Amino acid sequence: MGDGARSADDAAGGLRRRVPTWPGYAACAWALVFAAQRCYHAAGGTAGAETIGPAIAEPVVAREPLWVAALCALGGLKVVAALVALATVRAWGRRGTRGLLLAAGWAAVAVMASYEGAASPVQHALMVAGVIATPAGLGPTAARWRLLLWDPWRLRGGILFGLATWRYQRRTGALRAQ
Repeated sequence: MGDGARSADDAAGGLRRRVPTWPGYAACAWALVFAAQRCYHAAGGTAGAETIGPAIAEPVVAREPLWVAALCALGGLKVVAALVALATVRAWGRRGTRGLLLAAGWAAVAVMASYEGAASPVQHALMVAGVIATPAGLGPTAARWRLLLWDPWRLRGGILFGLATWRYQRRTGALRAQ
């Protein structure tokens, strides 16, 4: 091999150095924190209930079975999201269906970064500023919490999932090209 030529292994090694793995681990941790919060409320925890609005908090605090089940399901969905994020950085993630993992990762980005992280803050900012009415089911306290905490939290998750999915797509595409 000449001086200017690089082997496929060298190219893949260079790609691994250029495309970091931390976003996948960070997205996994993000999802697990969110899952823990959902499970905490499903188990009867009330701390922070005022941050989600009375339409959701009241039936959950009253332990209405449908709402408790919904929170359990959402907690489970966040655990699945954590596994998707982890699959983008672990060797076992390359053994599965690449297309399915990419679809799940980009779907998470679409929901968290686009809708929850971008559209919701605009709506909540307009509510907090008094430009549009705040629904009674949300309430002014929860609107502020959503604007200052939950919307940025979801946007952060969307960005992390975007970076992790992009990294996985680049890395597995380079490995497939070899």
